[in-house]
Amino acid sequence: MSRREVALVTGTSSGMGLATAVGLARAGRTVVATMRDTGRADRLRAAAEAAGVELDVRALDVTDADGARAAVEGVLADHGGVDVLVNNAGRGAVATLEQLTDAQLQEQLEVNYLGVARMTRLVLPAMRAAGRGRVVTVTSVGGAVGQPFADAYCAAKFAVEGLIQSLAPVVAPFGVTVSIVEPGAVASDFTGNVHRADTGGGDADADDPYAELLAAYLRRTAGAFDDAQTSESAAAVIVEAATTDAPRFRWQTTEQASAFVGLSLADLDGSRVLGATSTWLT
Repeated sequence: MSRREVALVTGTSSGMGLATAVGLARAGRTVVATMRDTGRADRLRAAAEAAGVELDVRALDVTDADGARAAVEGVLADHGGVDVLVNNAGRGAVATLEQLTDAQLQEQLEVNYLGVARMTRLVLPAMRAAGRGRVVTVTSVGGAVGQPFADAYCAAKFAVEGLIQSLAPVVAPFGVTVSIVEPGAVASDFTGNVHRADTGGGDADADDPYAELLAAYLRRTAGAFDDAQTSESAAAVIVEAATTDAPRFRWQTTEQASAFVGLSLADLDGSRVLGATSTWLT
């Protein structure tokens, strides 16, 4: 009797990752739900119990190369394979380039780009050997449209979309399908984990040349998150991308996200994107 498909999901302590892990288990997959600190797994375990499913919860920090390798090797040894990888772990940053240190730029790359590359590279050998597999990477509408004060975040998401799109035709002959999922605003803990520019506070803000522009951007963003989709509805698209019999490369999680991403994908000279995002700062 063949085993159930095994799905490895990163960043499952809250939000889309949590809902994706539970959703894949409800879809009949054996789910290995990972997070940096399993001490934060209470909500995940409660959601799984409420849904009547079981999860294999494990520690995994995608920025730790040795730890990531050990984690994947452990899943392969214990479950016999990884059929689906969902790269969900990520972190945001709100700051423009002058406000960002090299360390902060590197942190965004480590989590949002290099972590995805690392995890995908680790699962590919077993997928190739099996002649099948699926990798679903959660990027963002910010992986297609550069946005004010999201310089480092969008740069990392652009990079990972280029990586995965370049990889897609190379792994396809081995039976491996790769996809990206581009959510827009999602109501989750993600915004609470965003790095924000340190402008010094108090009177120092008066000397910040970007203060007025940032304030306008934050007002606009607050409005977008007032109408944010739920983590569960975004996760439903991730689960579909991971389980459908008709996979495709690019998915958005709402009609609004599709329209927004379309600004860039059909914007040959760049004027549509810049015309739209410049209005966010007034």
